[in-house]
Amino acid sequence: MHETVFYLAAVWMAVLIGAAVVLVIRSRSMMTRILALEMVTLLLIAFLILYADARRVPYYLDAALVLALLSFGGTIAASNYRSKGRIF
Repeated sequence: MHETVFYLAAVWMAVLIGAAVVLVIRSRSMMTRILALEMVTLLLIAFLILYADARRVPYYLDAALVLALLSFGGTIAASNYRSKGRIF
């Protein structure tokens, strides 16, 4: 039962990641691209957490935490660049 739920969740997240990547490619607005990239990283973080739970390996949780921190910093930098014209 646990493996079935893992595979269903993994397939669903793969579909959502694919849709978000299409949104990143096809969108015209820079803010829409920033939000879509944030959604892709959020889904990748969720996938890493799901994989870590399914395989009982804690190293993927560390990778998810680092990815979350890098994504947050990148989003802040992109938003500052969009609003002020400079990163810092």
